[in-house]
Amino acid sequence: MNEGISDRLKHFWHVVSNVRPIVWICLYLCLMPLFALVYYWMPDGQFRVPDNAGTDYGSWLYYSIVTITTLGFGDYTPAHGWAQAVTAIEVMCGLVFLGFFLNSVGSMKSEIDVETEIEKQHRVHQASEYEKLMKNIPILLHKLNIYLSYCYAVTTPVSNRRDGGSFNPDFSMNDMRDLYLPSGLPDDHSSRPAVERLFASASNTSLFLDSLQQRVDLTLWPDMLEDSFAFVAACQMFAPGDLIHWVSPAEVDKRADTIPTDELYHFIKETGHLARNIELAVTKIASAPVS
Repeated sequence: MNEGISDRLKHFWHVVSNVRPIVWICLYLCLMPLFALVYYWMPDGQFRVPDNAGTDYGSWLYYSIVTITTLGFGDYTPAHGWAQAVTAIEVMCGLVFLGFFLNSVGSMKSEIDVETEIEKQHRVHQASEYEKLMKNIPILLHKLNIYLSYCYAVTTPVSNRRDGGSFNPDFSMNDMRDLYLPSGLPDDHSSRPAVERLFASASNTSLFLDSLQQRVDLTLWPDMLEDSFAFVAACQMFAPGDLIHWVSPAEVDKRADTIPTDELYHFIKETGHLARNIELAVTKIASAPVS
């Protein structure tokens, strides 16, 4: 039973504390004309009134204000039970409402202090995470550029490949016919098939993005986080299987069983698009420092 009463009191105090100060001060002010009306309606003789003093509503409003503010000038004094009781009630109501007002002010100040501290911690956290992200941006951009370069090589016939070419997201299945030939990229001096280099780069980029998500709070940049998560998921779910094996130039024309599948086509479409989005997001973040 005591616990029930205690819980009710805590709930009541919680509700009272959450009422805005302006409400309490308005209620406090409303008590003055309300009690003045009660005094005005009381029968004569309930108060000792100074000689030549008024007994109109304005006079009782003056008495009500003096009473609720506990000034007590003594010119109007309650002489009988009802007048004394109502006066005491007004004084108590004034003190209680004023107490609730001050408590509400304190509660609101505490809320403001907490919100200010939370905002301060958020700014510190954001600045810290931004600094960590900035340290990783050069490596990330490098890996994304390499991956997009291999996307370009795999989705562009050898006859059309050129230095400085960029990945075309609107490539067709026919554009992928030379994916088993070397990429011919300036930084790729191996004779491995372009598609094999593509998957190696995708895996490397995926591992870095996965690691980055664990080291940096990317929830501060939701668009980048979403695209990074989608890129990692796409790389983990796609199983290249027999597509990742080396085909020598002499056997290129005999690779009837190694023609790219729809899965590979859609994989490059999706991850290439995501890589470009991440690249744009990272560039935007780097050019707009956190405030």
